[in-house]
Amino acid sequence: MLGLKLLTDPRWANIAESNLEEILTDHAWCEQKAASNAISLITQNSEHQGLVHELTAIAIEEMQHFQQVIEIIKRRGYTLGRERKDDYVNQLMKFIKRDGSRNTAFIDRLLFAAMIEARSCERFRVLSKNIKDKELATFYHDLMVSEANHYTTFLNFARRYTIDVDVEKRWKQWLDFEGELIKSYGKKEHIHG
Repeated sequence: MLGLKLLTDPRWANIAESNLEEILTDHAWCEQKAASNAISLITQNSEHQGLVHELTAIAIEEMQHFQQVIEIIKRRGYTLGRERKDDYVNQLMKFIKRDGSRNTAFIDRLLFAAMIEARSCERFRVLSKNIKDKELATFYHDLMVSEANHYTTFLNFARRYTIDVDVEKRWKQWLDFEGELIKSYGKKEHIHG
């Protein structure tokens, strides 16, 4: 369904589970950044009422996920570490087209968001299926469903609001780029790492 070119090796869940405090801290900050990204898209594209409505709901949901992760961290006696640099997301950001029309940049930002949601969904699926911790397996299953909805929302907005971009062609380029990029990741206890 997601179209990802390379799936995560299920053994990545063992890496994640070997340092739950680290994966949970990284995850918390991913949720905060997802909320910030939705707010940024609203701020820059407020003329699209449907987008404002839907992305407001996504921003709130992402912050609720942030809060849920924080509560898990606290219950387990862990400490929320400092915000992590996300090399994967930073590499994806470099692929965003910035030299075309305003619409081209807008559509690419939506596809960028869809790509992150797709990979997060896939990673949460791996955790939900392979992590031994039952509470976290259930938690990640629920988040997998949420991320799939976000992925669909961003991709559908790109299709709805395009003026001068062949969204299907550009989405294929995003999938190909991410498929090569992700080959360098999956070795750390980071959601995208």
